[in-house]
Amino acid sequence: MLNFFDKIHINLLNVLFPDFCNGCAKLLINNESTICTKCLHLLPLTQHNLLKESELTRVFKGIIPIEFGVAMMYFNKKGVAQNLIHNLKYRNQQKIGTLLGNIYAQELKNHKISETVDYIIPVPLHKKRFHERGYNQVTTFCNAIGENLNISVLDNVLIKREYLKSQTSKNKENRLENNKNAFAIENYENLNNKHFLLIDDVFTTGATLESCARELLKIENAKVSILTIAFSQS
Repeated sequence: MLNFFDKIHINLLNVLFPDFCNGCAKLLINNESTICTKCLHLLPLTQHNLLKESELTRVFKGIIPIEFGVAMMYFNKKGVAQNLIHNLKYRNQQKIGTLLGNIYAQELKNHKISETVDYIIPVPLHKKRFHERGYNQVTTFCNAIGENLNISVLDNVLIKREYLKSQTSKNKENRLENNKNAFAIENYENLNNKHFLLIDDVFTTGATLESCARELLKIENAKVSILTIAFSQS
């Protein structure tokens, strides 16, 4: 229990170094942390975890065999989800990934993903991009999902071997062509007959996830499911 002087110290820190919501940029109050209460209630959740077949799963139907496909929330421009992803990805607010991972893991506890997945695989960054940014934006989200569902995270199996410039302006065909040989698998000798949960931050065209999934499916009798923090409908 905090004593009088601890409370003064905390209040003083809040005055000198105020914390702002990563969703709306407003000042956090009381016991709020990372995201304000209003933005938490406004998260555009997809409820993919409640569906037998989600829209994400349907994107890959007939293209690559995936077991399950779920996204936590919809990505709407200038909305809460976009702000959260931007701050997570470009402003080193890795605590966003932890918070969102803790929240979504609770939604997945009754999903078959929690019962059947053997390992979590984050979509990797190229070494150059990693050194530029200093971190992989999906790492904390993956770790939070893994800790809550008791699933190990493997970040040394899937690698990105080609450095690509931003692909935000490219269509799916161009992205697929660029990603054709961008990824590879390593250290998979003892991973036959496993079910992998591939995790990325945002689903846009699906080109990156398709390329990554194809690599993982090269492992003998592998199964792949896909999870993204956000799903863009545009």
